[in-house]
Amino acid sequence: MQSPGFKHMLGRLLGPANEEIGCDECFEQLDRYVDLEVAGHDPDTILPGLRTHLHGCPACREEYESLRALVGAQP
Repeated sequence: MQSPGFKHMLGRLLGPANEEIGCDECFEQLDRYVDLEVAGHDPDTILPGLRTHLHGCPACREEYESLRALVGAQP
């Protein structure tokens, strides 16, 4: 039986099974992605690969979480 930690580590080593974008494109599209999310749209349909990238990239995920927190704090 494999531990969840092993499966997570193996997944990180093998990379995503789905389409993924790079950091440059992620940073370019992140504002739009969050705007779509906040507006109740499905950003994954419009910007495929970005969520997959956020899942595997700590730097981009941190930027996303900061942006979400900022947008959530606005009236």
